[in-house]
Amino acid sequence: MMPRTDSEAEIGVIRVMPEVLANKIAAGEVVQRPASAAKELVENAIDAGASRVEVHVRDAGRTLIQVIDDGCGLAAIDAVRCFGRHATSKIRSIEDLERIVTLGFRGEALASIAAVARVELRSRRREDDHATLVRIEGGVIEETAPCALAGGTSVAVRHLFYNVPARRSFLKSDVTELRHVLDAVQQAALAQPGVAFLFRSDDATVLDLPAEQGAGALERRAAAMFAWDPAKDLVPVEEETSYLRVHGVVGRPAIRKKSRGDQYLFVNRRPVRSPYLDHAVFSAFRGLLPDGTYPFFALFLDIDPRHVDVNVHPAKSEVKFDDERGVYAMLKAVVQRSLSLAEGLPRIDGDAPNLLAGSPDARRSGDGSGGTDLPGPVQRTFGPPRPERTAEAPGDLSALLYSGEVKDGGARPAELLASDATGSRGAGRPEIGGDGRLWQLADTYVIAPLRTGLMIVDQRAAHERILFERSLESLDEGFGLSQQLLFPRTVEFSVADFALLQELLTDLRSIGFDVEPLSGRTALIRGVPAGIRTGDEEMILEDVIAQYREFERTERLRGRTNLARSLARRSAIRAGTRLDPQEMRALIDQLFECSQPYAAPDGSPTLVRIGADELDRRFGRRR
Repeated sequence: MMPRTDSEAEIGVIRVMPEVLANKIAAGEVVQRPASAAKELVENAIDAGASRVEVHVRDAGRTLIQVIDDGCGLAAIDAVRCFGRHATSKIRSIEDLERIVTLGFRGEALASIAAVARVELRSRRREDDHATLVRIEGGVIEETAPCALAGGTSVAVRHLFYNVPARRSFLKSDVTELRHVLDAVQQAALAQPGVAFLFRSDDATVLDLPAEQGAGALERRAAAMFAWDPAKDLVPVEEETSYLRVHGVVGRPAIRKKSRGDQYLFVNRRPVRSPYLDHAVFSAFRGLLPDGTYPFFALFLDIDPRHVDVNVHPAKSEVKFDDERGVYAMLKAVVQRSLSLAEGLPRIDGDAPNLLAGSPDARRSGDGSGGTDLPGPVQRTFGPPRPERTAEAPGDLSALLYSGEVKDGGARPAELLASDATGSRGAGRPEIGGDGRLWQLADTYVIAPLRTGLMIVDQRAAHERILFERSLESLDEGFGLSQQLLFPRTVEFSVADFALLQELLTDLRSIGFDVEPLSGRTALIRGVPAGIRTGDEEMILEDVIAQYREFERTERLRGRTNLARSLARRSAIRAGTRLDPQEMRALIDQLFECSQPYAAPDGSPTLVRIGADELDRRFGRRR
């Protein structure tokens, strides 16, 4: 046997990991991006009893994340101790884990952040003569000294991941990272309307929210963040039992959203994710919202900490309840009742379960995750086509279908299909039999006779494939025609959506959006891609932004692929849209000009073929 080398001999030798290395590894769980650090620091400020929290970032948090609060501050010895791993003032015994009421409790945040950044902490209690300064770099304390500070705490995190270049390289664009920081601040601001928040990015004020007190505080905070009217757009929710209190606000059906993303759920003031409980709220809106739309809500569940486990996820974003079915039932019933009262609707008691009686319809998923296999209906929609480059495309449905170019001499699709029923164009294009006549079934499917059977085309899926490929082509070429709006429109976006708009601005202009960001979080829309259907022009940009966020969240799609899919998903023909014969012919013709005509961008089929042999078998016919 060959003797082992020195390096091989080291394998299997157990040693105590150096604390700096352990903190770097722990940082991978706690600090994934600048937003993670901002969230932990803001939560510490709130736990310290702050009445005002300021968040300042530079370069989307890469260069600086600073959180300043007017909370209780730290004694000199604690200002040093707080950077130790598992150092916490919030947990003293195992019993404390059963009654957690603070946002942070593990004592990992500051140690993890300091392990991958240069951190400067200044803190002072009101009763102390002076503040304490602690400078730490890469997990090693470099300096401690007295300093000046009126009171509270300031933590400045500089050059995040400076000593972990691999992690830094995985960060996204500044606009994307800034959007994640904004999301974290917005969650905290909704959860704590009684705390004033200031958010500044590169010296520009993004959010400046005064503290809201008394009745209606949450409604006023939500309205200030999302540019709503608290009286007209929001419905208060309130119910309490000995086990659980549910309170907060939901948006009226009129301010519905085209995608998920503006749904906020808090358990004991802690932001959490729970598809199971989200579904309870969606169920309460059943019959009030069109398919494929989602409500806004910011709902709070206050429950005895002994009945909820928050220690199930490194970021503390998931929870488990003793009685999840009971929580589901109460949440759904309370929201239903509030909506019924606000909208003047009759209550249908048979559809609302008794409080804490369990959810009658929700089927739990079998993976033990606490999710649900009833996430709510999602309706597929479509996006704008690539316009003709030689003429302005009008905004009706025919122009929408006929606005694509063909590749063999410029013949119009309908003309070509009518004169060439053998289908010589396009790879794999079927041969339309007989006189080429087409039929529409249920205003949803286009049926074409083939020489060897039938072809059934899903008009939504087919059109989405067409528009997706045209959008990608326009993005690659950097050119797309725009149809000007008769009256330019000013739109006010949420903070997160406005940040996304800025990130996508170049590509949006490439496909035909004539849009200009203005001050604050408003944008002026002068034009939209040519071919958008009449009536859709006003809302299309907001729809695309909403769909982009949804794809980014659910499918991890980014960049131009996401944008092209979002466009295709938002403004193509829908099921239930009647097509005339020329439009049906154009749809099939353009589908088979695509590089992948057999599947929509989400992988669902665009068509099925039923051969004559299959029909013979169904009718028991023998040839």
